[in-house]
Formats: sequence, C-alpha cells, structure tokens
Amino acid sequence: MHLIWENVVKNLMQLWTGQYKDLGAGTEAYELAPTVWEAIGEASASSGRTIPGIFGPRPPNVASDKMSWTADTRSFWFQYVGPVLLSRRFVRPKYYKHFVELVRLVRMCLQYELTTAEIAEIRCGFITWVKDYEQIYYQHDLDRLSACPLTIHALLHIADSIEACGPVWAYWAFPMERYCGSIQPAILNRRFPYSCINCYLVDRSRLMHIKVIYNLNEQLRMAPPHSPTGVSISGYDSCMLLPPCRTITLERGLKDKIISCLCTRFGLPLQELRKMIPSEVQHWGKLRINNDGDTMHASSMSAGAEDGRDATYVRYELLVDRNARFRNLPVNLGPRTFYGQLKNILTFHVASIPAGLSEDLLLGVIQRCNIDESEPGLDVHYYERMGAVEVVDITTVQCVVGRIHDRGRWAVIDRSGSLSRALFTGLEFEG
Repeated sequence: MHLIWENVVKNLMQLWTGQYKDLGAGTEAYELAPTVWEAIGEASASSGRTIPGIFGPRPPNVASDKMSWTADTRSFWFQYVGPVLLSRRFVRPKYYKHFVELVRLVRMCLQYELTTAEIAEIRCGFITWVKDYEQIYYQHDLDRLSACPLTIHALLHIADSIEACGPVWAYWAFPMERYCGSIQPAILNRRFPYSCINCYLVDRSRLMHIKVIYNLNEQLRMAPPHSPTGVSISGYDSCMLLPPCRTITLERGLKDKIISCLCTRFGLPLQELRKMIPSEVQHWGKLRINNDGDTMHASSMSAGAEDGRDATYVRYELLVDRNARFRNLPVNLGPRTFYGQLKNILTFHVASIPAGLSEDLLLGVIQRCNIDESEPGLDVHYYERMGAVEVVDITTVQCVVGRIHDRGRWAVIDRSGSLSRALFTGLEFEG
C-alpha cells in the first residue's frame, strides 16, 4: 500500500497541479487553478484543529508544505480530507468521480476481512479504474507514456495479492517502519551506526528470551505498569470517566431534558421522575471507551488551547420510530445514526426506581448536527447549522468524529466504519 500513498496519490496531486513531468492536461481539463489549489491547502491545514488527535497527525498544507508528508499523513488525506476538499473543484465531475472510486477501492482493500465476492469486486474495480486513468491522463498518446508508471499497473495485482497473502494490513510496511523508528535511538556513534544497532538488537533479543523462558514479563518490564486512572460507573462497563470533575446544580431546562430521556427509558410518569432526580449532579470532563477506544471531551469543560485538537464531536445511535409521521401505524423502532457535539457528561444516583434497573446513571448532553447531505460510500456527512440539544444514555455514544470546514459548511468524517456501531440487544427490528 505504500506504493499507493507515496507514488500513485502523489502523482495524482502533481497531475492536478500541472507539475507532473511537464505533461500538461493534453485534451482533458483535470488541472486545478493555482488559487483553487491554494484554497484547498489552507482548508487542509486548518482542519487539524477540528480533527481529533487520535485520527493521526495534523494534515499538512498540500499547496505549500512539501516536507511534512509521510505515508501515514498522505493516507489519511487521501481517504478523508481529499474527498471533502476536492468535491466540486474540478471543471468536469468525472475527474472527482474517478478519484473517489480509487478511495472506495482502497478502503475495501483496508477492510479487516474480505469475502470472495469483495475480492472479485476489487479486481474488476481496479481494472476499470486503470482503463479510465489511461483515458484521462495517458490519453493513449505515446508522448504521455510517462503518465503510466509501473505502480499504476501494480494496482491490477492487488486482488491477486489479497487472495495469496490475505488482507493488505497483514503484510504492509507500517509495522516495519515503526520498528525501524524504535531502533533509531540506539545509534550513539555516527561513525559505526550499524555496530550500535547490532548490539542493541542482540541485547533486546536476549532480554526477550529471558522473559519467555523464566516467565518474567512483568518483572522485566522496561515501561512503567499501565494502571487505569479513570472512574468506572456500575452498569457502564464499556467506558470510563476521566477528570476533571465538579459538582453542578441542574438548570430547569436541562433537568426537563433529562426527565424526557428517563421517561422513555423507565416508562414512569413525569412528576415521579422529577422527584427522583437530584438537584446536584457530577459533571465530568472526559469519557474513554474501554479496550483502546476513543477519548471524548465535554465541550463545556474543554480548555480550548490554541494548538488543541477538537475531540468534542461524537457519533451516537438511537432507536427511532420509523412510523413517526404516520399516526395510524404501529411503532416500528429501528437504529439511526446521529452526529453532534458532546456538551456535558453527567452522572448521578437515582433512588426508588423500579426493581431490576440500575440506580447509577451516566448521561450525555449532545447538541445535534443537522445533516443536510451525506455520501454513504465515503461516510462523509455535511451540515451548516446545529440542531436541538438532547440527553442520551452514554452507551449510545460510539466514537469521536472529525470535522472539516469547507466553503461555508462542515463535513463530518467518520473513520470507524462498521467497527464501532451500537448493538441493541433484546429487540427485534423490521427491515
């Protein structure tokens, strides 16, 4: 996959800006004006503030920054930032569609597991994409043969490699690059760097053998032991609360929203629920999903540093009535995905609720994003205005999402795909 990030994607950027071997656009019109490319670069650089740090390094300015690009940053820009910023930039839509098709095929290759049908779709998809590439950029002109490097032909063999070796994540170069980075500090002598590396690797291998043979993994751990620093709430095993924490008094408007949320959950009268909810609750600043999940921040307690990365926008899933617009039809509940800003993380103790229900509640106060347009194939969703504030159970919050501001509207990018979705157990849905 490194050949795609470091060669194919890089070459496409140079073709769009007229910097690829002085070829020019020929009979096509895929080149972007310098002012357009500069605007894309500025939007790319500014998006780092609204994309959480867990997503990776800040996207560089594609127009001016030539030194910050790595396979990792180019991969993220290609999959998430590029499809947003390049939309409606080309003179003809076919150039953008051709780029998005490559994004879709690469995302399929990066899936955790692939079926035989999906591998066949990847094979046919790359064949079609390469033919279109030759039509757009090579144009079947021998004077433009340099537009077809070997890496373009290599795309046709990705499906064969997946069939022979498995998904590409099982053998790509990122682990080796990280391993090389871990041994780089061992070079203490510039004259004999390889002697330093050899001694370090021998010592490290010996230490690993001692750990395995004598079962001394914990005793010989070089790093300090990892201990959870958060607070767990009974009944919420999937997440952990992190400081800061303070006690706040509930305002009437927020208390009414909490009552509406619990009324649906417990099925109790409003007046009875109002008596059960305390006037003071604990307000936490952060929430971490267990098992290496995301850490999301409450915007009301976020410091908002100048160089900070916004991790307050989340994806959450609720059960909604599909027949809500039809008064005479029965209730038909189904899961639906929403995006919004996490305002508050509240926890409190409720007494005298029906038997069998948890007495500790962990709720999230979220202001919803009014999604106007979506591209399901890319998992990109656009909005211009924020919607109503609602209170949800924190277990419905799945992960943090990033945002990119472009030409007067926001694009929500969700990198989790199908790996982070809510599971509603004990209920059956139609359709």
